[in-house]
Amino acid sequence: MQYKTDIEIAQSCKMKPIQEIASVAHVDEKYIEQYGRYKAKIDMSLMKESNRKDGKLILVTAITPTPAGEGKTTTTIGLADGLKRIGKDVTVALREPSLGPVFGVKGGAAGGGYAQVVPMEDINLHFTGDFHAIGAANNLLAAMLDNHIKQGNELNIDPRRITWKRCVDMNDRQLRYVVDGMGGVANGVPREDGFDITVASEIMAIFCLSNSITDLKKRLSNIIVGYTYDDEPVTCGQLKAEGAMTALLKDALKPNLVQTLEGTPAFVHGGPFANIAHGCNSVIATKMALKMGDYTVTEAGFGADLGAEKFLDIKCRMAGLTPDAVVIVATVRALKMHGGLAKNELATEDITALERGIPNLLRHVSNIKNVYKLPCVVAVNRFPTDTDNEIDFIIAKCKELGVNTVLSTVWADGGKGGEALAHEVVRLCEEEQGDFTFSYEDDCTIEQKIESVVKKVYGGNGIIVTPSAKKQIQRLESLGFGNCPVCIAKTQYSFSDDPSKLGAPDNFEVTVRNVKVSAGAGFIVVLTGDIMTMPGLPKTPAAERIDVDENGVISGLF
Repeated sequence: MQYKTDIEIAQSCKMKPIQEIASVAHVDEKYIEQYGRYKAKIDMSLMKESNRKDGKLILVTAITPTPAGEGKTTTTIGLADGLKRIGKDVTVALREPSLGPVFGVKGGAAGGGYAQVVPMEDINLHFTGDFHAIGAANNLLAAMLDNHIKQGNELNIDPRRITWKRCVDMNDRQLRYVVDGMGGVANGVPREDGFDITVASEIMAIFCLSNSITDLKKRLSNIIVGYTYDDEPVTCGQLKAEGAMTALLKDALKPNLVQTLEGTPAFVHGGPFANIAHGCNSVIATKMALKMGDYTVTEAGFGADLGAEKFLDIKCRMAGLTPDAVVIVATVRALKMHGGLAKNELATEDITALERGIPNLLRHVSNIKNVYKLPCVVAVNRFPTDTDNEIDFIIAKCKELGVNTVLSTVWADGGKGGEALAHEVVRLCEEEQGDFTFSYEDDCTIEQKIESVVKKVYGGNGIIVTPSAKKQIQRLESLGFGNCPVCIAKTQYSFSDDPSKLGAPDNFEVTVRNVKVSAGAGFIVVLTGDIMTMPGLPKTPAAERIDVDENGVISGLF
């Protein structure tokens, strides 16, 4: 059977004018700033002036990722369309895709099959220019920092201890480590430098955690850009850069409104990394979506040990949010990979491999239910090769934990394939009361917070802190950052810090190698391995398959 590609499906959809979508989302025309016929920004004054009560918040997360795929974004969109089909007033809140993955491996990140947000090409490419604004603000700060040193260095900044990097929204490994300021006195001070991808910039994390322009400006001023010769931190505020940076970001801060293939209002806004940052769409978009719908479906990046943990321990803590239900997405194929099968062995029924791999799902379920104390459901994203025996096995195992399993076919069937999941989510929201709890408290030490996540969420025995990381922790606590939440950067492919340990490993310790503060975002970044903040392109990048014809129709995005 010949399936249509994602972009072919998206291009065959008849989109509704964005004013109609805004009307469905109870957004009055006076708040709409149109970007063509099918995209708009929504003025933030809507939040203050609306008297609508907040709806229910549903978080979609997943098992530990594998090359077989899980379909988290697709499920998020399909669930929202499913809720709409059963008569609910619903919105969806998602991250914006980065150009790096679009031209690298993924080729697009706006859902898939018949569960997508559109206009798919615009969302995957320049969209409304938010990422360009974030990159410009990041690079303005870098320029003002180097200019300050060139113009006399009144703040006594040590060029060897600058922590602020430039950024570009592209996978370009060549820029990871550079030397700049070459060519003589007129061209600046020579120093080692480097680039991050824009989604790894602290500006992106700040952008997504800010509640208002005033909050944004304050957070920007708190960014630490480096240290003096006397080991004192230097901030963006000391460089007097926050006002101009906020001017670059003021329009980008307004949430973007688009639609799903089935006309459900979708707020797509922001896109921070899910390891060195918190991997969720903006607080402003989430709160606006909650205000404009009775049910809001959102997601967090990577598996539940990274994305959901950061959504719950960082975003919900800072924004005062409480999810009413959590959906954990799994596939039979991915669980069999966790059970040791290769990707080319997944099409045949194998209950033994599934039995070896299912502890991964069960640990994620137990974490949501028993650590965070939230109602949850497992959504099995069904593939044609999955057998009834395999599905029944998953259902029985999850039932032992008191959690229901629902089949989802949203990739092939759109919202219709998400109706069963929608009914279960509504039941959870209406019948099961959560007792939301963080995995650690604010007044714990930095080490206690890291250890709590490792033991409670990852299932490890504890942590090993290198001598240099111990010094960094002591210094950060002496500077007053001890009460910040921790943002642990580790491999997304395992509960542990070793990507080869699949399933649900135990008897492991996580090594803390480096600890730094994102003072503007308001969290401590804990590095447990070689975390890449500037990805590279693969041998055959997706960019090679993307093209545009003489009528301006794009092909190759998937």
